[in-house]
Amino acid sequence: MRIATWNINGLRARLELLLHWLRARQPDLVGLQELKLPDEHFPNAELERAGYRAVVHGQKSWNGVAILAREPLEVVQRGLPGEDAQGARLLCARASDVLFTTLYVPNGKHVGHPDFPRKLAWLDNLAAHLQAGGAPAVACGDFNLCPTPLDSWDEAGLAGTIFHTEDERRRFRRLEEAGWVDVFRATHPDTQAFSWWDYRAGAFHRKQGLRIDLLLANAPLAARVRSVEIDREYRKKVDGLTPSDHAPVFADLEPFA
Repeated sequence: MRIATWNINGLRARLELLLHWLRARQPDLVGLQELKLPDEHFPNAELERAGYRAVVHGQKSWNGVAILAREPLEVVQRGLPGEDAQGARLLCARASDVLFTTLYVPNGKHVGHPDFPRKLAWLDNLAAHLQAGGAPAVACGDFNLCPTPLDSWDEAGLAGTIFHTEDERRRFRRLEEAGWVDVFRATHPDTQAFSWWDYRAGAFHRKQGLRIDLLLANAPLAARVRSVEIDREYRKKVDGLTPSDHAPVFADLEPFA
């Protein structure tokens, strides 16, 4: 079984790239973020032809999340309770034996901006909402923070700035303390690798990135993880298709009995 997360940065602009990736990588469950379109414009027909069902929590021009699966999906939660003002940023569905949540944490802009405390409050509410116990579960998406110094290309220069603050990292640790496992870091404890690179100044080719796109799993699912990969090939142009500024992240699991 293959699970994945991808901030697609505009599904209208990236649909053909997404379809290309689905054909190439054949994931079973995918969390998408930053759709930037409302539910009624979601390309259900194209994805069904590719073999995927979808549930969507969209929003015009901004935000928006979706879950794709080969199997039927049952929606459990649309939106983070109490955070409607922050937009369409969380969607949870049950697929086969897995409770799957995709999420898009608010950016926060910069530490002096009014959006920064709103981001911290959103993360507080997320930690209160996500339950790591019980059946196999995944919480994945664009967390808009670097969990550790190893996850930034320039921790020394960027320490204390947005994505690199102790306030953000402390809230991420609350998720880990609640039983969520960052499966990339658990599999690659000493590897510096990134999932997002600015479009500007050749950041991708200069290796100036951040690891902010994460797959978290509870203990029953984390125990089944065989491998985890940041799919850098799809941060490049593929067959002339313009990439997102984020790379997909996927994990392969031992099959469920």
